[in-house]
Amino acid sequence: MTAHSTSAGRVRTGGPREDGPKIFEHLMGWTLVVVLAMLVTQLGLL
Repeated sequence: MTAHSTSAGRVRTGGPREDGPKIFEHLMGWTLVVVLAMLVTQLGLL
């Protein structure tokens, strides 16, 4: 078998991994939401 035929079964496309730290991504997302809300409030856009 060649290296190409052994790796052809599972092709990675560069997307997010399934085994990543989901809680960290969740917390970072909410942190971004809070920071954007504070910025909008400080600029008087709301």
